Amino acid sequence: MSQTWTNWAGNQTAAGITVVRPRSTAEIAAVVKDARDTGKRVKPVGAGHSFTSIAQPDDIQLVLDRHANVVGLDAASGLITVAAGMPLHRLNRVLADAGLSLTNLGDIDSQTIAGAISTGTHGTGAAFGGLATQVRGLRIVLADGSIADCDSDNRMELFNAARVGLGALGVISTVTLQAEPAFALRAVEGPMPLDETLKQFDALADTNDHFEFYWFPHTAVALTKRNARTSLDELAPLPRWREWMSDEFLSNTVYGAVVDVGRRAPAAIRPLNRLSARALGSRTFTDQSHKVFTSPRRVRFVEMEYAVPRAAIVDIVRELRSTIDVAGWRIPFPIEVRVAAADDIPLSTASGRASAYLAVHMPTRTDYSGYFRAVERIASEVGGRPHWGKLHFLDAAALRERYPRFDEFVALRDKYDPTGVFRNAYLDRVLGIAPGLN
Repeated sequence: MSQTWTNWAGNQTAAGITVVRPRSTAEIAAVVKDARDTGKRVKPVGAGHSFTSIAQPDDIQLVLDRHANVVGLDAASGLITVAAGMPLHRLNRVLADAGLSLTNLGDIDSQTIAGAISTGTHGTGAAFGGLATQVRGLRIVLADGSIADCDSDNRMELFNAARVGLGALGVISTVTLQAEPAFALRAVEGPMPLDETLKQFDALADTNDHFEFYWFPHTAVALTKRNARTSLDELAPLPRWREWMSDEFLSNTVYGAVVDVGRRAPAAIRPLNRLSARALGSRTFTDQSHKVFTSPRRVRFVEMEYAVPRAAIVDIVRELRSTIDVAGWRIPFPIEVRVAAADDIPLSTASGRASAYLAVHMPTRTDYSGYFRAVERIASEVGGRPHWGKLHFLDAAALRERYPRFDEFVALRDKYDPTGVFRNAYLDRVLGIAPGLN
């Protein structure tokens, strides 16, 4: 029976597809082999938290929620192997129970591990890479239905590329990650004038283990978040009521109502942003790392995020502020700025360079085109690279100029999927169509 799929934001859909829920690598391989033999295409999906159509299926969709178990855990070495459908929130609890933590995380934990690494989920921290840099091994089902185990010593070329593989090289079945002894984060959060935040940006990024800030357009205020790694002996979490008030009531319930009012009455957005900036006041607490890294996100939105050379981010924020003022847009969502260390993954947004990230959001069911295109233009002036799971307008020709190892990745795609079993419209656009395919 054909089914319909919609992503978390509701901006990507697919109808008339066959949905399969495999329970093992062998079942994934059987589906892929049959698809190749019958000329069909296969796309795996995790939580559907990408805003692009990267996971949009044409024929067969692999939903991996039944392939989400712990395969192996060695607390002494910190290595953990999990099935691809394991959601991050469950993985974090498993690790915590074993006395372990992931080194770095993004700010939401609803994604599956395979989806998060495949699209380049990164988090923040000047000395830390994204989630994919913590990967130590992959088991991948290739387009012919064969199974490849790869790591830094075995099929290294495939491993290096597949850590941020966009779903183009095969279906990831299991992921082995390097965790570390569990640690806490001391979080210091509070408002700071935007001009002062930008003036001190490098010092803030370099002197805090994990730093980020949010700026509410139409205000002069940024909300800064400074997280310092510390021992679990130092735990001093927020009282339950305070945590609920800040993270659920204010950040989701109240803010959702604010966004809804702004959608219906755009003229109210400026005063509402000033109200929102004041409502998210100062707080200091210490908690388990994954509880500080991540926050609940229940207000639906669409998002664009660009990675730029870190040295360019301050000027970019200033130019964007000026652009918003001149254009007269009403922007209800804060702009988020984070940082990451350089890595060696071909299609990682931080490949070969220390990076800063600029993320912009708009409510679902609103026209974001003018705003997002302006952000893309500004970021492109410094060679910005779009997050693979977030909205952008670039194609293979433009992306080839941004990634020195782009053709290396495409050559692997052509080698491992010559008949296009894993292709879809998004991959055709961002990677180009393999030779011999229409």
